[in-house]
Amino acid sequence: MRAAEGRWYESLMYEMLLEFSRRSNNIQHIVRKGADAPLPFDSCKIWPERPVFLQPGGDINIRGNGQDIAEVDMLFVGGGDGKVGFAEVVTSGTELKELREEVHYKKKLLGYLYGQITVPFVLFSSVDISRSSVVKRLMRETESVLIVTKSCETLKHLLTSSATRGIPRKPLKHAKLIDVADLQPRRPFDYKQIHDYRRDRILSEINAGRPKEEFNERDELPPLAKKLLLGALHESGSQEIWKGKKLVIKGVPYDQEKITKDFSKIIIALDIPEFEPVIYLRSRNKKEYLKVVVRKSGGFRVESKRTPQMTGFSSGWSHSSQRSEERSAENMQINS
Repeated sequence: MRAAEGRWYESLMYEMLLEFSRRSNNIQHIVRKGADAPLPFDSCKIWPERPVFLQPGGDINIRGNGQDIAEVDMLFVGGGDGKVGFAEVVTSGTELKELREEVHYKKKLLGYLYGQITVPFVLFSSVDISRSSVVKRLMRETESVLIVTKSCETLKHLLTSSATRGIPRKPLKHAKLIDVADLQPRRPFDYKQIHDYRRDRILSEINAGRPKEEFNERDELPPLAKKLLLGALHESGSQEIWKGKKLVIKGVPYDQEKITKDFSKIIIALDIPEFEPVIYLRSRNKKEYLKVVVRKSGGFRVESKRTPQMTGFSSGWSHSSQRSEERSAENMQINS
């Protein structure tokens, strides 16, 4: 399976980085993950005090205001200057533009958390993407490097049945491995404060009738909030949004009555920096959210599903406190 191949390749690059660190002083520490992650895993409930934590399964996540805002494939500390850096892996040459935007965001986020002007970055790829214009621009940035390996198919042929005995293995005893708890931010991180400040400022500009092209003016807070949660809608606000519009889910048309029956909450958000409206529908029958976006041709479409880990959506957005947000949603012309 394609997803399993990506997971396997990511684990292999982690093992290679560990081997490299044994022979080089360029890496001081590597954060444990996967089979090396300590048990029990960090609880997601401690996100206010420790925004960088391990998910069950050993993935490295960064959380703010109850939401997972970033995930990095690997975290490490440089041996010379002690800078915190990260690594990503790709097994396909598609969606490289999205990768570049994602890397830029993670650099800003880690730079803010650890007080660094620059953040080292390593990109591992099982396909040759070195000639891509997007990758070339990304690699020209300070402290960024691309490592192209053999293809996954070639690497898999190097494995034998005897080499995979004793899998999964026990955690390694490695002098340069550290727990994620040992690499906590060097400055206070209040993502909710950053988010709420940005949200309130954008809402005031919307109410003042300013065009969205003027929303990107610099201010004293870092651009870490990439999605603004505006709030949950009352039924009247929901009726206004769906009025005269079509929403089709798996071939089934949904009107206001069916939406109210199948979904318990409708949440309005804004993607940044595009400032495009996004609607999240919380299912009554499944533990998931549907992400609904506006079609350029009009109406709505379901873009993807979201998991129950969107805990920031489950609390703090009561219907009774969202009247100003609903008026702002109308001003944004979401239903136009």
